[in-house]
Amino acid sequence: MTRPPGFGPNLARRVATALVALPILLAALFLGPPGLAVAIVAAAVIQGMRELLAMLAGAGARPLLLAGWIALAAFFVEAASPGSGAPPLWPFALLAVAAAAVAVRGEPAVVGAGAGATLLAAAYLGGLGGTIAGLRVLAPIEQGSWRLVLLLAILMVGDAAAFFVGHAIGRRPLAPRISPGKTIEGAIGGLAGAAAAALAVRALGLPLLPLTHALGLGVAVAAAGTVGDLFESLLKRWAGVKDSGRLFPGHGGMLDRLDSLLFGAPVLYWYFVAFH
Repeated sequence: MTRPPGFGPNLARRVATALVALPILLAALFLGPPGLAVAIVAAAVIQGMRELLAMLAGAGARPLLLAGWIALAAFFVEAASPGSGAPPLWPFALLAVAAAAVAVRGEPAVVGAGAGATLLAAAYLGGLGGTIAGLRVLAPIEQGSWRLVLLLAILMVGDAAAFFVGHAIGRRPLAPRISPGKTIEGAIGGLAGAAAAALAVRALGLPLLPLTHALGLGVAVAAAGTVGDLFESLLKRWAGVKDSGRLFPGHGGMLDRLDSLLFGAPVLYWYFVAFH
């Protein structure tokens, strides 16, 4: 496969950004309290929501901003508080968006589309993002940092493997209408890399995780992450933008970094809720 223009410089920027951000993130995970990790995830979700709302507005969806932020908080807090026993908050998200849609003036078709886009954004960033934070605070809480490392390792190694395998031997497009650069060969290489990463993290910090479960989680989380990547690409094509933002050199915006995490995290979240 022919390398696209700017391949080398873009790869160098991606690596440099990762080398700066990863040590800081790992230090926060292992040296800080659980609340620090939750706060970091919340800040990332807020920035991602800002970028997504701007994309939706640029596409003409007219999101309901105040209701969107209320719904985001409701979805996030509920997902990030597993086992709290508190009453569910998601009905308040629906109520906030519905009330705002009724109160706003405008053509029903336009208002309805804006309300739907708002609810999608809040559930996407808040509900799925909350599962990332939930991984840190699930019982046993002392394994929370390693659960997040498992998520990051699976998706980062899988993404790197897919990137290099795809550029080396990729021939058949995976989703040509959404992301022409992704190939089936790259996706298979990514799944293999993700499974290997899951085994490595198991050996380092999660020894009680069964071997077959680690392999299955590596593949399942990577597959879900690929869907998340493609879903965000679909949103960007709808909005007519290349990246969600310019926060990270070579990586785009925050939403560009969260896309696979948002879909991969619920797989681990459900697994650790069900089996631990």
